[in-house]
Amino acid sequence: MAEIVGVVERVWRYPVKSTGGERLTEVAVDARGLAGDRLYAVRDGEGRFGSGKNTRRFRRMDGLLRLGSRLGRRLDGPDLLDPLGRPVPDPTAFLRAYLQREDVELAREDAISHFDQLPVSLLTTATLDWVREAVPTALVDERRFRPNILLRTPPGTPPFVEDHWFGREGVLRSGARLGFVRASERCVMTSTAQPGLPHAPEILRVLAREHDNRLDALATVTGPGLLRVGDRLRLH
Repeated sequence: MAEIVGVVERVWRYPVKSTGGERLTEVAVDARGLAGDRLYAVRDGEGRFGSGKNTRRFRRMDGLLRLGSRLGRRLDGPDLLDPLGRPVPDPTAFLRAYLQREDVELAREDAISHFDQLPVSLLTTATLDWVREAVPTALVDERRFRPNILLRTPPGTPPFVEDHWFGREGVLRSGARLGFVRASERCVMTSTAQPGLPHAPEILRVLAREHDNRLDALATVTGPGLLRVGDRLRLH
């Protein structure tokens, strides 16, 4: 039997990987994830993408989180926003000056995925409220954790309830389906300063100590459809 586990409170899309995102009221989802999410990235001369960490695919580029990005209703040509929220006329030229790197460019995804792990991240208000209580010295909201979906859960829902959804499927009103797989392993971006949120290293320390440095529910899209604010999520 299907169980209603929450209501979609906010929807976030991040058109340019590792920059601030845009809030939406609705968006299409398919096997790749939310339409336009992480569709663009800052790519260097070695083909690595700007991120908060260094890996085989990613290169740490400090400062990206102070920028913003938006697509609106289009999927081509995102607006890149400077730290004051103003669109820049030439994103690649701006990025080269801002990052002081001549080998970077704003690039659309091709054969190599821009996603760190899986295409959709969901965070519950129960878990977010726990972080606020655990780190009272920090200013905490969901932007720290970059979810696509903030799900409003009923009063009394325990924190990290998402952990119990792995291996199950969530269904939205449109028929879109999410297959929950695992949680994200958190990196320094959780604590990094961004517009309206100062540097807060204590957040990452608490997550490492209390929950194995993991937080959210990562999912694949097992059925396409629309994701809308106000939709109920039913768990099968």
